[in-house]
Amino acid sequence: MTASPDLGTFQLASPDLLRSTFRRHAAGVAVITASGASGPVGFTATSLTSVSAEPPLVSFGIGTGASSWPAVAATEHVGIHILGEHQSELAATFARSGADRFGAPTAWRQGPEGVPVLDDVLAWLVCRIVARVPAGDHRIVLAEVLGGDPSGAGRPLLYHHGRFNGLRD
Repeated sequence: MTASPDLGTFQLASPDLLRSTFRRHAAGVAVITASGASGPVGFTATSLTSVSAEPPLVSFGIGTGASSWPAVAATEHVGIHILGEHQSELAATFARSGADRFGAPTAWRQGPEGVPVLDDVLAWLVCRIVARVPAGDHRIVLAEVLGGDPSGAGRPLLYHHGRFNGLRD
């Protein structure tokens, strides 16, 4: 049972309030990839959402200041990878600014539509971008699923309180 809210600690909206609140929200971890003019790009995302089953649509957010944004802004297709609890280092690599995300030990191959596909993930999709919606300092990318593979083994990786964690029973 949770306690009643203490309205005396109410805070006005701010970036810090939003970050502090969402640190308490456990989210699945995905890596979004795309082919860029200078090679593959990718980033860790916890904003992946299933939008529609018919047609199959997903969405994710990306900051317009992110190093991957120019490629995502220009490409027609992206790869979406659901990470397993054994992939916290991979998630950290794709979250780290300036990291060589596709260098060793990252294992990947070129997939359908030229999208970089990561190895050993729980599931992956190749999607066609249908919209990039302005949302503050981010864009919400809406993408139609073209195909993929949901057959990877393992349990999901979660992000909670600023750390990558496995699912607990």
